[in-house]
Amino acid sequence: MKLRPATTSDLDALVDRWYDLATAMETHDDLNELAYPDRDAVPDDGFRAHLDDDDTTDYLLVHAGETIGFLTLREGTHPSRSHDQYLRVVNLAIDEPHRNRGHGATVLDRVRELARERGCDFLKVGCEWDNEGARRFYTDAGFRPKRVEYVQSVG
Repeated sequence: MKLRPATTSDLDALVDRWYDLATAMETHDDLNELAYPDRDAVPDDGFRAHLDDDDTTDYLLVHAGETIGFLTLREGTHPSRSHDQYLRVVNLAIDEPHRNRGHGATVLDRVRELARERGCDFLKVGCEWDNEGARRFYTDAGFRPKRVEYVQSVG
């Protein structure tokens, strides 16, 4: 498995895969409703901004010469903590035909290596509370719950 840093020529592939992921998240909460009627309406501005952001990196996941998913990582700090440097998994999506084959676990192994290389103390990731598959995946990968995030619509 190779994590290939994305470039401007990869924007369509990133948007396509993000749209699939975001659409799947709509089923978990009404606050996840997308503002875009289809993937052609999604601007690539967010991913363009990532390419210019030193703290955020998008990767295409390549296995046996084929792109099978994408990953977004963001570095951050908690300067008041003893363990202050972290690497956050913002997005991790494996294309449907390639799921349940160990690719996600392999990606997380590589993310741990990247975190160590960058001098990070720990990894962070979040997922929808009722997304049992994602929660099980991250728990099986050695992550533990640390905090709960609450949301409330004000509209």
